[in-house]
Amino acid sequence: MTTDELLARIRVHGALPRHVAIIMDGNGRWARERFLPRSMGHRSGMKAVREVVEGALESGLSVLSLFAFSRENWQRPPLEVSALMSLLEEYIAGETEELVTNGVRVHVIGELDRLTEPAARAVERVTRDTAHNDKLRLNLFISYGARAELTNAARQLALDAVAGRIDPKAIDERAFAARLYTADCADPDLLIRTSGEQRISNFLLWQIAYAELYMSPVLWPDFSRRDLYEAILDFQSRDRRFGRVSV
Repeated sequence: MTTDELLARIRVHGALPRHVAIIMDGNGRWARERFLPRSMGHRSGMKAVREVVEGALESGLSVLSLFAFSRENWQRPPLEVSALMSLLEEYIAGETEELVTNGVRVHVIGELDRLTEPAARAVERVTRDTAHNDKLRLNLFISYGARAELTNAARQLALDAVAGRIDPKAIDERAFAARLYTADCADPDLLIRTSGEQRISNFLLWQIAYAELYMSPVLWPDFSRRDLYEAILDFQSRDRRFGRVSV
């Protein structure tokens, strides 16, 4: 089945996820299988980012979230971290014009104060240049960890309570969610992880409470819009009950 045929099936099925989140995994293994340095795997992964962004636009998604760099990734060898920061700059420099043209609004989420100065400037630039777009929201999670996000939200609630800005008895799920990095964004309906691994890796632990999980065996550099469409079709075949019983 061609990608056009897959896309046509998605449109016929109708139940499109509003928000798809992806744990982009497998760059290192892709490079190792080809006897290449890990940096080449990360570079090849940039092509997959373009593929899924274009696929998200074509299929009509509202939000696409990509887990690009975790807090734990800072523990990798300095040369690899430096290469990843440079690739972030390169991606932004090479893709911003097309993102603007295609109506993509970029949000970069995480502990951005840890980025290198050039990477931080690039992030500021793409955020500014795409701020008025509204066709697709692209969340890039960089220097992000869900436990740190949850801890930060709890800290904010505690400070608000101590300062008298909120009654502790009024703290509920809505109040907590309002203090997350994604407070202005719908929760993911579908979470995809590539490379065949079956774990969440500290990504959006609160937000994916009711997300459908799709584990793809494809290594990230080989992940294409076809793979994205197949994941969406799988999502459309599921019965989402949210704890209720189907009638």
